Amino acid sequence: MVFSGTGKGKCFIDLPWVRRQIEEGIGFSPYSGTLNLHLTGKNIESKSVLENSKGIMVVPQVGYYPGMLFKAEIGSLECAVVVPLVPNYPKNLLEVIAPIYLRGSLSLIDGDDVTVMVNF
Repeated sequence: MVFSGTGKGKCFIDLPWVRRQIEEGIGFSPYSGTLNLHLTGKNIESKSVLENSKGIMVVPQVGYYPGMLFKAEIGSLECAVVVPLVPNYPKNLLEVIAPIYLRGSLSLIDGDDVTVMVNF
């Protein structure tokens, strides 16, 4: 389910070293920000599979934590799931990036359900 975040995803995506690694690893230049999804039930279990899978690693600079990227799709739109490897990161939060503003392009508002298909 879509919900508004705190804006931290945008700050992270806008870091030049993060943007470069996303472009090299995923193949697109990301929109400045993430689509935040609140997960429940089986979706939380599915996210834990990602956390234990081999994704495209985002190697951090000093003072930051690593993360993993997984190519994905929302409908026919190319996107990627970001899995931050941060201690105590919420298990029920999924962040999605894309080359476009997903909320606007899909006319999403808080509370809307979204299906993300991750490509392993």
